[in-house]
Amino acid sequence: MHNLLAILAAYLLGSVPFAMISSKLFGLADPRTYGSGNPGATNVLRSGNKKAALFTLIGDALKGWLAVFAAQQAGLSDLGIGLVALAVFFGHLFPIFLKFKGGKGVATAAGVLLALDPLLGLMVLGTWLLVAYVSRYSSLAAIVAAAAAPLYFALMHGAEGQFAVVLVLLLALVAKHWQNLQRLMAGQESKIGSKKKA
Repeated sequence: MHNLLAILAAYLLGSVPFAMISSKLFGLADPRTYGSGNPGATNVLRSGNKKAALFTLIGDALKGWLAVFAAQQAGLSDLGIGLVALAVFFGHLFPIFLKFKGGKGVATAAGVLLALDPLLGLMVLGTWLLVAYVSRYSSLAAIVAAAAAPLYFALMHGAEGQFAVVLVLLLALVAKHWQNLQRLMAGQESKIGSKKKA
């Protein structure tokens, strides 16, 4: 019962749509109505409001970190912590508050990884930043960083512990970015900082 309540709470926390909250706070249009239509930090950035995008990024990452940290502090088993990590992540992807149509999970996954293993999280964030800086494609950075995460974990800890959780995060992130990958291959993907379409 303890684990079930923690998983439900994590899912609800993951469902909190910080892109929508920041857009209302900063007087912006619904992020689902422009750009990629994705309620996430990268799309909010297309509004031209960097503060709103940063608020979204921090909020989405913080909820991932907080859910896992709380589970750790509550003394849940490794299995319980892993399920909480997945619950908050999938809450972001399929939020009950947005009719199960959420963001792509990059920031929330980063928060989850930082809580599971701070060094792993920093390595994945570093990979994202490097690829994003060089390519200017947020989606490419997300895919490369996601692919690197289980490799980093395996090198550090072997294929045990929370490896399965990291692998599920990878598969879900790639699936959510499948259309972006197709646009990248076609040379039609928007770069970081590109403004919303009029």
